[in-house]
Amino acid sequence: MNLLTNITAEFTAQQAKQPANNLQAVTQKAYEAYTRMGIPTSRHEEWKYTRLSGVLNKDYNLHSDAATTLISKADLDAFRIPGAEKENELVFVNGVFHLALSTISSKDIEVLSLEEAAGTDYNPVIQANLNNSAKYIKDGMNALNTAFASNGLFVCVKKNAIIEQPVYIYHLTDSQNNCCFVQPRSLFIIEHGAQVQIVESYINKGSNDSFTNEVIEIVVNENARLEYYKIQNEAAHCHHVGTTHIRQAGKSFTHAVTVTLNGGTIRNNLNMVLDAEYNEGHIYGLYMLSGDTLADNHTIVDNAKPNCYSNEFYKGIMDGKSTGVFNGKIFVRKDAQKTNAYQSNKNVLVSDFATVNAKPQLEIFADDVKCSHGCTVGRLDEEALFYLRSRGIDRHKAQALLLHAFAADILEKVNPLPLRNYLEKLIDERLAFSEI
Repeated sequence: MNLLTNITAEFTAQQAKQPANNLQAVTQKAYEAYTRMGIPTSRHEEWKYTRLSGVLNKDYNLHSDAATTLISKADLDAFRIPGAEKENELVFVNGVFHLALSTISSKDIEVLSLEEAAGTDYNPVIQANLNNSAKYIKDGMNALNTAFASNGLFVCVKKNAIIEQPVYIYHLTDSQNNCCFVQPRSLFIIEHGAQVQIVESYINKGSNDSFTNEVIEIVVNENARLEYYKIQNEAAHCHHVGTTHIRQAGKSFTHAVTVTLNGGTIRNNLNMVLDAEYNEGHIYGLYMLSGDTLADNHTIVDNAKPNCYSNEFYKGIMDGKSTGVFNGKIFVRKDAQKTNAYQSNKNVLVSDFATVNAKPQLEIFADDVKCSHGCTVGRLDEEALFYLRSRGIDRHKAQALLLHAFAADILEKVNPLPLRNYLEKLIDERLAFSEI
């Protein structure tokens, strides 16, 4: 069977097992939206640079039972971020939360399946916040993930809790025996006054193709503080479409960093909705590509209320035959007076065969605001290269030094020290062996 047939069969089997509740109504509606919209093609304006038909034209197996995987604790040990041992860990195996591999060391973090949480006092919160991302991401991939949301995870960070150690989320895909298509789904509620750091990392075991279609939705309440980090460093046969939807429901602070280093076809959607007065939000991104990797970064910053501040800064380095895409939208709504919103995207083309497509956008409906955006595409500064080479540094090393300095603006935004050291090491290794 092909992927589309597998999706239909899997959804039918899921609905037969799922109890009749509000969650089932959400998944059914999403499946109807998926069948109506289908898999996005390049004719869709938001997907004009990213083609999924080639990578989805395989006999993918839709894993829904983590118990059948060959992934073990030893596999997780091999891929764990150094220095992050004995932290809070949430492990997804083939798109499904795996409790046996996870470790929750903080008593102020409650972890339930979405189905379990829907049967508790959390149900009103779930109904109010689940699938809010669909208001901004209107395509079949987002709808398809929601159609299988009954396999999802619900996480609540309790009121006024300060989580000292980051919450690491490891997404493991097992493609040792066949091509796999997985759909992790999670809803995080950061309650009043809470503080937490969330780190997502993606791991593959196997030589067959894997495709991850993920949605994570995070609600940040009054006086809460969120730091979110997404790290992508998979093999060329690993493809990814992911949506991160952050809604600041009360006056709060958010800080999000996405680092893409390796993979096949990658699409990152990041939404930040400033939905209360005096919100502050920062989003940063680094895509450092080589080979045939395509990384498509679509961001939305929605300044929905007055007196908010948002700052967006993305950088790209393209080598080999890679392709980088940056499409950043800033909305300033009619009532969002006194908004300060900034956006910047800078790109360096290292190879003659690399490409980048950049489209910064502002849509302003208020008249008392301060907004700016800008984009640059270029090559390394030949004068800087000459200066370094005149001091005895060979061309390869000089280029590596300049590229590392270019990326450093984003890396310094990574606050957890073990994570920053890990990324520094990966980038140093990439620059040392790059064919630049």
